[in-house]
Amino acid sequence: MRPGKIVDLFAGPGGLDVAAEKLGVPTVGVEWDASACETRRAAGLATVEGDVRLYGPSHFSDADVLAGGPPCQTFTVAGGGAGRRALDEVLHFVKRMVAREKQEDIKRDLSRLEDERTGLVLEPLRWALSAIDEEEKPYKAIILEQVPAVLPVWEAYAAALQDEGYSVDCGILRTEEYGVPQTRRRALLIARQGDEKVALPSPTHRRYRKGVPREVGEQALQPWRTMAEALGERPDFFVISNYGTGGDPKARGRRASWEPSATITGKIFRNRVVSPRGVELKRFSSPEAGCLQTFPRNYPWSGRDVGQQIGNAVPPRLAMHVLCAAFGWSTPSDAQLQSLETWEHRGAAQMTDPHNASRASMEYV
Repeated sequence: MRPGKIVDLFAGPGGLDVAAEKLGVPTVGVEWDASACETRRAAGLATVEGDVRLYGPSHFSDADVLAGGPPCQTFTVAGGGAGRRALDEVLHFVKRMVAREKQEDIKRDLSRLEDERTGLVLEPLRWALSAIDEEEKPYKAIILEQVPAVLPVWEAYAAALQDEGYSVDCGILRTEEYGVPQTRRRALLIARQGDEKVALPSPTHRRYRKGVPREVGEQALQPWRTMAEALGERPDFFVISNYGTGGDPKARGRRASWEPSATITGKIFRNRVVSPRGVELKRFSSPEAGCLQTFPRNYPWSGRDVGQQIGNAVPPRLAMHVLCAAFGWSTPSDAQLQSLETWEHRGAAQMTDPHNASRASMEYV
């Protein structure tokens, strides 16, 4: 298929959008975090700063692909766990939405959840069903991304979308298996209209296993990429972080520059960087942290909480693989992947707020 435009919900600083634009597919992102919007505008990405709950397909009538990565804080292991406790409730809401219960009743009951952010994971389904029922213009493809704990929700989505005439696949992907110099697990869903089978992208790189050399593994696959390859300029180092330790200082994670990074989080700038002899080195800069997420080295990070923006983002390299799979295209070429290393600055992007413009006059600049 040849997509026309992607509307990206919870678009963040632009991880998926960067990949799509490099593939020649225009995007518009809906994001309510002011700092992430500042970064997006600096990068020249079309952006609506606002709450996705206030918009719908009718506001973006030229978009024929839906993407989204709802906030993960209530589902992630590092969070308070409200999403996990509410998982059964969320799955029940999916059934109610598929049964076309009144939106007013569903909205009322969502407001009673322990954490309102939990209900945001249902927004892509609302948009998808609205495009079918109200606009009579189903999205040609749907791409969704979240933390692994959300996989049961994506599986419920998959059943619902299959009933609506989509071919769907979902599962857990490991980012290092797609050339991202970082071990990060994400729950992905891709759907495409029609009976033609759709499948998540196949790995291109070997899986990282601590203590196992890069050269060991499936020989048809490339070795996983290291932090040193991504950063290029630093001498050998170790990164010391508290990811996955539950805050226990005795269990701090430790990765060498000749390994992939541990999962990049919003606390990336707190991670210590030391030499093999234990000498404290300069901590990661914004461009370096972005590179570990496979953003272009010259990406114009702006606003506050840049670490959080980077940690919450979809790695563009993973997104490029996922988009190609969703559209039925071949695996990204080396040239397409290498294009992610730099970003052409386009100046600040302006977009008319869909709430204050007719469909005919809505413009993306």
